[in-house]
Parts: sequence; structure tokens; C-alpha cells
Amino acid sequence: MAILGRSQRRKATVEPVTLKILVAGGFGVGKTTLVGTVSEIKPLRTEEALTEAGRPVDDTAGVETKSTTTVAMDFGRITLRQDLVLYLFGTPGQDRFWFLWDELAQGSLGAVVLADTRRLEDCFAAVDYFERRGIPFAVGVNCFEGAARYPEDMVRQALDLDEQVPVVLCDARDRESVKAVLVTVVRHAMARATAARARATS
Repeated sequence: MAILGRSQRRKATVEPVTLKILVAGGFGVGKTTLVGTVSEIKPLRTEEALTEAGRPVDDTAGVETKSTTTVAMDFGRITLRQDLVLYLFGTPGQDRFWFLWDELAQGSLGAVVLADTRRLEDCFAAVDYFERRGIPFAVGVNCFEGAARYPEDMVRQALDLDEQVPVVLCDARDRESVKAVLVTVVRHAMARATAARARATS
């Protein structure tokens, strides 16, 4: 049996850094799909069937085939590197569940705002939420089949985003595409934190 030196043993027992990322956006934009696509564990889902009673308050225009909705959160986990693990929390999309967002946002490093160009206005509330609270976020444009594709700059202008906010085209069903969005969020949040420290010490 190989004997580990002290430095090797220290490296072998180092716990990975765990970071919390929110996945937000409008109803039916693909948040549950995104978390499930990239999670290395079986994702926790709190989906319930849509009912006739909820139709007056749930806008299903553009997502008429959707039959379930998240009522609390989705949860998944992905290891980006040996020393870096992301915990993903998907937020519910409907207005009546937004009281949960403050709880879910506590301790988060940043967020993905998932957008659908066919219903871009549905992500306005998520963008406003993270801007007001100073939580770094990136916009992931979920490219649905049959939906028009727009360049990132056009989406940025439509959402009235600061130049520093990343906008990434993605496919919530594709693991590598989702990983690219998550890496973008982490890098953006780290850059924001570094800039803030620099300002504080200058």
C-alpha cells in the first residue's frame, strides 16, 4: 500500500468549495429542465400538476403543452472541478410563489436568469429582483426549437442590462451548454467580488 506524505494527505483531504447558484426566470422557460440536465445527482423536484383552478393566474400562453409547475424549488448539484461544487436551486416562476425567492437567495453566489425570446417579458421580474439586491447574474437565452434567434447584444438591449451582465445563448437540454452558462455566472460573480475588494482597499 502506498504511503501518502503529509502534503499529499492534505491535498487528498481538502474539501471542495461549494457555491450556491439560483436558476430563475418566467413560467415554462426551462428551469427544471436545466437543473435536471446538468445535475450529477437525481434532482429534487417539487412539481405539481397544473389545475383548472390555477388557469386564471398561470399564464400558459406560448407553453400550452406544459402540464406541471414547480411550487417550491428544484435542487441539483454539479462538480465543475475537483475543488469546486455548485448547488443549483431552481426557483418557481409564477408570481404567487415569489415569497420563496428571498429564502432561496440567502447565501447565493449568483444566479442564472433563463429567458425565452418568445416571452422575453416573463424574465423582467427576475432581472429586477437580482439587480435590486446586488446579486450577480447572467442571462441564459434558452433557444427553443422554432423560436427566432437573436444576437446577445439585441437581447441585452431589450432587457436594458448593464454591459457587464453576461448574456449567453444556450440549450437547457444540453449538458455542455448548461455548464458553459454556469461557468459564466461563477466567473462573473468572482470578478464582481474581486472588483469590490479592490475598491474597498483603495
